[in-house]
Amino acid sequence: MAIEDRLNEVRCLVQNGIEERGVVRILQIIGAPDFPLEILTGMRLYSEYLPMAQELGFTNEQRYLHFLWDVLDRYPLGVVANFAIPFRSIIANKLFKKCGKNFIAEEQVRFNYGQNIEVGDDVFFNRGVYLDSKGGIKIGNYVALTEGVQVFTHGHSEDTHSKRDYNGVRICDFAKVMVNALLLPGVIIGEEALVAGCSVVNKDVPAGMMVAGSPARVVRERRSRGKKGLELDHIWLHEAAFQINS
Repeated sequence: MAIEDRLNEVRCLVQNGIEERGVVRILQIIGAPDFPLEILTGMRLYSEYLPMAQELGFTNEQRYLHFLWDVLDRYPLGVVANFAIPFRSIIANKLFKKCGKNFIAEEQVRFNYGQNIEVGDDVFFNRGVYLDSKGGIKIGNYVALTEGVQVFTHGHSEDTHSKRDYNGVRICDFAKVMVNALLLPGVIIGEEALVAGCSVVNKDVPAGMMVAGSPARVVRERRSRGKKGLELDHIWLHEAAFQINS
């Protein structure tokens, strides 16, 4: 079965509303031929045991989409980029609260509540990104989160672990967050801002500025050479694969 045929079948199953038999069929498509149907009926995800699950809840469809997102990385097709990237885009378009066009996600991207994530057009998640989306995450257009970036939207009281605060994170258009940076609850990354690798961001980042360090501080303006918006050429892969040519 050719790659495009597999993707077309997955797309049809997901868009029509995923249910148990559809999940089993998609598992077959990605290389898991004998997954028992009865397991799905009683399946619960780790995120369903977190307190926020009581507020957000999981429909069966959301549960199955989360499951399929994570399962893909356990099978060889998960490293076949021309299957795996469109597959994740299909899932995100149904699971996320909002997902724009040309979404690209690499391997090992994890999140706990896809239904609390909003992404704009031409957003890129490189491998190992982690999104704690309990408090909500909003990502604008042409944003890149590079390898190992972590975004957190909640914290715990030091005296009682069960006491939690939730505060969403927003990353504005054309911002880039570089390798292994950590964004803490409540921060806003301004338009066209740049977060340097390994930075710990605990306050808002002004538009057009670069921050670095732990805690992150403004070090200079982004070297944009007078370019703005689309002129910044946020094309993530060679020859705009999965973007212009999609």
